[in-house]
Amino acid sequence: MWYVSTRGMAPHVDFEGALFSGYAPDGGLFMPEELPQLGRETLRQWSVLSYPSLVVELCALFIGPELIPRDDLNDLIQRAFRRFRHREVVHLSRLRDGLNVLELWHGATYAFKDLSLSCTAQFLQYFLQKRGKHVTVVVGTSGDTGSAAIESVREAKNVGIIVLLPQGHCTKIQERQMTTVLEENVHVFGGELEGNSDELDEPIKAVFADVAFVKKHNLMSLNSINWSRVLVQMAHHFFAYFQCVPSLDMHPLPTVEVVVPTGAAGNLAAGCIAQKMGLPIHLVAAVNCNDIIHRTVQQGDFSLSEAVKPTFASAMDIQVPYNMERIFWLLSGSDCQMTRGLMEQFERTQNVRLPEKLQSKLSAAVTSESVSDETILQTMARCWEENQSLLCPHTAVAVSYHYQQMLRQTPSPPRCCLAPASAAKFPEAVVAAGLSPETPAEILALEGKETRCTPMRKSDDWTVMLRDTIEDMGRRWRATS
Repeated sequence: MWYVSTRGMAPHVDFEGALFSGYAPDGGLFMPEELPQLGRETLRQWSVLSYPSLVVELCALFIGPELIPRDDLNDLIQRAFRRFRHREVVHLSRLRDGLNVLELWHGATYAFKDLSLSCTAQFLQYFLQKRGKHVTVVVGTSGDTGSAAIESVREAKNVGIIVLLPQGHCTKIQERQMTTVLEENVHVFGGELEGNSDELDEPIKAVFADVAFVKKHNLMSLNSINWSRVLVQMAHHFFAYFQCVPSLDMHPLPTVEVVVPTGAAGNLAAGCIAQKMGLPIHLVAAVNCNDIIHRTVQQGDFSLSEAVKPTFASAMDIQVPYNMERIFWLLSGSDCQMTRGLMEQFERTQNVRLPEKLQSKLSAAVTSESVSDETILQTMARCWEENQSLLCPHTAVAVSYHYQQMLRQTPSPPRCCLAPASAAKFPEAVVAAGLSPETPAEILALEGKETRCTPMRKSDDWTVMLRDTIEDMGRRWRATS
């Protein structure tokens, strides 16, 4: 299995190369050169598998036994999920009126990113130990990615991690999950932002643009630009399908609608790939009022708004959903030239109109909905009243689509709403919805812990600060290795 850049100007790489690269050298994102096609019999065999076993089957298709033999792969995935609180790892909650909520948040940080990052960290350490190498991971976060990335590598001897968080733009719980980790291989910066968390990507992109520096310090990213994360997230869609499909004996196979709360579009890209492999799902991209993806699906308008509006679904308060590049490439029939043209124009002008043919394919594969803060809170209140189930505001964005479809009273396929985080991480939103937060002891314990966070003020040169910290981490690792 080889991986190519969506922009077509970089050499192809194997899974190990894609894992350690993040962005391709030409600025694109890595995608499999070919997608395996899954027939009815494979889907039938997979339908009885547990979530971890599904992850193993998917990873085996895209990694190859010459890189990670099957027994080793089984061990890595088992190790990745050992700290999850639910015995199923991922749990489907069947609620009133056909509402199915797939809980992806039973990991260490109560967010879906624990699933893909725990696996990705195992893959990293597997290759690093084999090669006797060290990497420094650099992550910009709007909330959950940073804490999940830290948890996945906090005990790793050959991985250092630097996280840039948006000071005051994520919840206190999200901040404390990052700033209370005091291990030597973890460094957290708190950025003082003028606008939104997209600003954190600027110093990271500047550092990664220096190819010699990246190579010298073995830098990589664990944002959802990393192919490994998208690969593991494909399992959400397969598991949702098998849990919700009425029968695999029907001809043709029934469709299941998967509603994806969407920020940077990693889960959405994973769903589009699963579709292309033959999984009969229809995708719904549910967004808050920061609606670039909604406008792209509905009108082909892939352009920045004037400003990001802060919402209760804060992890989705972003302007640049970078995984849309993967979706454009996939739906255009792997057209690197067109994808490169679109993305380079977007980087220059922040304004792109999709070609009519591409927009038509996108709207056939994906439906979209944009949801206000008021609707988010109403949805949280309704779900509690009808089911005694607390939703996080991001999950509420997806569930609101289900409630809207109920009003239309037209026949619809079985539907599954992805739940990316626990409501326990968003007590402010729970209170705003008129409900009482339920806070686990692990989260309550964060309040009394010591914290460590280096401020990045507006007047500071963030790129220089980042480079200095990377060099310092490298020196410390060399001194102890």
